[in-house]
Amino acid sequence: MLQPLTDIQLILWDIDGTLLWPKGSGRASTKLAMIEVFQTDGGIDSHHFGGKTDWQTLLDLLISEGISPEDIRSGLPAFEAALARHLESIIGDYPVEPCPAAHNVVTILRDHEFLVQGLVTGNVSSTVPIKLRAAGFDPSWFMVGAFGNESPNRNDLPFLALERAIQRFDRHIRPEQVAVVGDTVADIACARALGAVSVAVKTGYATDPDELASAQPDYLLDDLSTFLDRVIGLGP
Repeated sequence: MLQPLTDIQLILWDIDGTLLWPKGSGRASTKLAMIEVFQTDGGIDSHHFGGKTDWQTLLDLLISEGISPEDIRSGLPAFEAALARHLESIIGDYPVEPCPAAHNVVTILRDHEFLVQGLVTGNVSSTVPIKLRAAGFDPSWFMVGAFGNESPNRNDLPFLALERAIQRFDRHIRPEQVAVVGDTVADIACARALGAVSVAVKTGYATDPDELASAQPDYLLDDLSTFLDRVIGLGP
């Protein structure tokens, strides 16, 4: 068993399935935004979102509809604005809630100055504060981030978030001092791309019970209730 990593300086959280359960609000608002901006939903009702950036989801669904990658890219700003507007309008109709222990972990870590908390998420940046607030998180608790409108490839995002943390805090943070926490094999892969510590939780979008274990993250947790003890070395 790996020892707790007390040298971790930056924790990059995934959102959906890791910090909170959106309970269908993301799919519903994405469908509305796609129809508004691209005049088709691309068959989104059967689409598997887990681990994908919103940009990649558009590519997956719209290229087969005859919309080019270039047109998808040029339509991203309008899509992002429409998605935020629709999500804000409907999210109150969905029982969005935090994942087990997520509030407690984030709150305790805020008291430790040596740790910076940030986000690496497939969500476009405009929807992030809407989802976080709906689940009771203050978006300002997460000091840096990288988002699903910045690259279709999730593996690019931890590099952006780390660079932003280094610039903002004027601190040299090495990749091995970063923990990426998520609920899919894509989160594990993007941690490995950076050279960061991968922490997987079984609270989200893995397609079967063995999928996360097979990807061999550094830490595999049932939920975040054991995160402080097992990963950071902060006991109860």
